[in-house]
Amino acid sequence: MMHEASLLNRQMDVLIALRIRLQKHDFQGAHAEPSCSNDIVASNPLRDINSGQCTGRGCVQSTIGEDTSNDSDLEQSPGNLEVSEVHTANSDSSSKQKENDCEQDPLKILEHVKINNTFESPLSTIKGVFKDSKDENLSFNKEELRKVEERLKVVFTEFYQKLHLLKHYSYMNLAAVSKIMKKYEKFTARKASRLYMKMVDNSYLGSSDEVSGLLEKVEATFIKHFSNSNRREGMKSLRPKAKREKHSVTFFSGFFSGCSISLLIAVILRIQARKLMQKREGVSYVVNIFPLYSLFGYVVLHMLMYATNIYFWRRYRVNYPFIFGFKQGTELGHREVFMLSNGLALLALASCLANLHLDSGTNAAKYKTITEMVPLGSVSVVLLILFCPFDIIYRSSRFFFIRCLFRCICAPLYKVTLSDFFLADHLASQIQAIRSFELYICYYGLGEHSRRQSKCHNHGVYNALYFTVAVIPYWIRFLQCLRRLCEEKDASHGYNGFKYLLTIVAVVMRTTCELKKGKTWIVLALISSAVAVIMNTYWDIVVDWGLLQKKSKNPFLRDKLVISHKSVYFAAMVLNVLLRLAWMQLALEFNLPNHHKIAASTVIACLEIIRRGIWSFFRLENEHLNNVGKFRAFKSVPLPFNYYDADADKDD
Repeated sequence: MMHEASLLNRQMDVLIALRIRLQKHDFQGAHAEPSCSNDIVASNPLRDINSGQCTGRGCVQSTIGEDTSNDSDLEQSPGNLEVSEVHTANSDSSSKQKENDCEQDPLKILEHVKINNTFESPLSTIKGVFKDSKDENLSFNKEELRKVEERLKVVFTEFYQKLHLLKHYSYMNLAAVSKIMKKYEKFTARKASRLYMKMVDNSYLGSSDEVSGLLEKVEATFIKHFSNSNRREGMKSLRPKAKREKHSVTFFSGFFSGCSISLLIAVILRIQARKLMQKREGVSYVVNIFPLYSLFGYVVLHMLMYATNIYFWRRYRVNYPFIFGFKQGTELGHREVFMLSNGLALLALASCLANLHLDSGTNAAKYKTITEMVPLGSVSVVLLILFCPFDIIYRSSRFFFIRCLFRCICAPLYKVTLSDFFLADHLASQIQAIRSFELYICYYGLGEHSRRQSKCHNHGVYNALYFTVAVIPYWIRFLQCLRRLCEEKDASHGYNGFKYLLTIVAVVMRTTCELKKGKTWIVLALISSAVAVIMNTYWDIVVDWGLLQKKSKNPFLRDKLVISHKSVYFAAMVLNVLLRLAWMQLALEFNLPNHHKIAASTVIACLEIIRRGIWSFFRLENEHLNNVGKFRAFKSVPLPFNYYDADADKDD
């Protein structure tokens, strides 16, 4: 902690020097010497610092180690800048270095600093490929300053959370000792609690206030330099409030689910009343209209599985917000996701019922144009809500999903996070949904909706897209594996990438078999699908779930389990194998009517979504246990600046 505080102190020195450089024209005449940031690792209280006028990005003095009683009412005294010297018994050399640095012009710090290129964006990744050095020279522009400030905000927030957790851990230990002594007195009838607690209070655990001091100094620094001296805004960033449960979510969840069930019954009764499945035109109508609305069904089922996973993650204390990288207080709970899924189901079923109603009766020709636009209107409403820039309907979660989706599309240019490859894996289970979305392009882009006939496969463009969309999710995962292989030098990512290559071959063979027919293609599709299923099943159970360990104290499982009933894990493994085999059935050519084939592919697609939902729970459970085993409770954020020692470079 003290070493990390020292690093943050040096980062603030550079930030302030960079601010001075960019706003040098604001300083006139007076040769007031801006001071370096005070040392946050100091154990002694700091004297008051009379700082120059300092607001926002124009701030020229760091207060990392400043001890202030009221940060919102900082005393401003332009012209007189005094720096209190910090002396520590165990850091004489660092104090002398600090004094020497402060005697020099702070702008000279910039001569020994470069920007740390973390390769987290496409541009930085491309630059890193063609450059030998990982670091970049400072460009001294406001955009660079903005990015540095954003990263330092995250660094300070994570550091503050670490300190807060460490302080809480100290309190827990003190409380544990107190409870142990109470139990001891109760069973031994000896009054020794006061004596022992006095010893504990006088020990380093009970008397040290270093963590509390660091917390205060980090608060002061963050408020002054990143919140325009606004304590309320600063503390809101450092200590985000826990998310409050709302009764309205429960109400609308029940309301939407009730309406959805009613509409589903109404749609079924409407189809039965019109006897659509008994007429040739009715079957053709259902074959054309069903794939358009099945898109919503796949998404709703996926959201319901996600809501179920969240419920069980919370029940078994799997820290899914940290694993996914959600900002504290913005993560959705299972009730919110359940409400959204039922809302989407309500929209889809209402549109479907309206479509059936307008397409029947004597006025069907009159409302033909409106009827044809109902499915497109439903999709447009969903897309408008998804990309709505206003702070409504969980904007932070919507934008998080859009960012992850964009990062997946741009693979391998972005640094791969768990949320990125997790989303790509889920997209691989939504091939039928993506193809249903492709039908909208055919119906409304190629004019098939006006003909009321399913002849999309007569278009070469549609067939090309039909091939492409089935491969894209697996190709994204392959590129992500290559990126991780290059960065982490771990051979397992190479094997994982090879697994996705095998799956791509299986999907291509299966799609070709579906379009061209023939026994040769069926055999090739079956062989490639069987190889892909074996490889994927092994990877799911052994690597992603961490099960089937030979030397585990739980036979055929792993050492640590969050679910006490071991039979659940064996049932999940068997179910995963069966559902993988069901996915392979798509390679077989069934001699069925067209609408029965659509129904069969829909059922298999739903089973794949259910399998992915089961996989998700155990995948995050394994990730959570790995984090616990490695004591990983905070994300590591790279520092924006790297120091270079000129003397060391000359010696080299």
